[in-house]
Amino acid sequence: MPALLYTDTNAANDSGGRAFGLDGNLYLPVLITVVGSLAGFSLFVWVFELPLMVAVAMIALPLLAVLAWVIGLRRGKPAGYDRDFVECLWNGGHFTRNASDQKGLLP
Repeated sequence: MPALLYTDTNAANDSGGRAFGLDGNLYLPVLITVVGSLAGFSLFVWVFELPLMVAVAMIALPLLAVLAWVIGLRRGKPAGYDRDFVECLWNGGHFTRNASDQKGLLP
């Protein structure tokens, strides 16, 4: 009797890898925002001569927004979760733009 062939397989989904604890290319928006924030901070402080706290407050807003988007809506979530979440907030969970548009569609 011939021996059974044993082959290792990988039944998992393809992975885009991990960098800095973020899946796929999610580190890129964070990295670009950090570099832009550093450039903006130096621009605000040395060129426009704004106070340090004002410059920190101005660069913190985009940095916090990107971090909230990546960590809250993209990290560990299925593809398209962030778009579905924003659409649910925008439309109130309906399939149409207005709830009144759904009247007359039901029997």
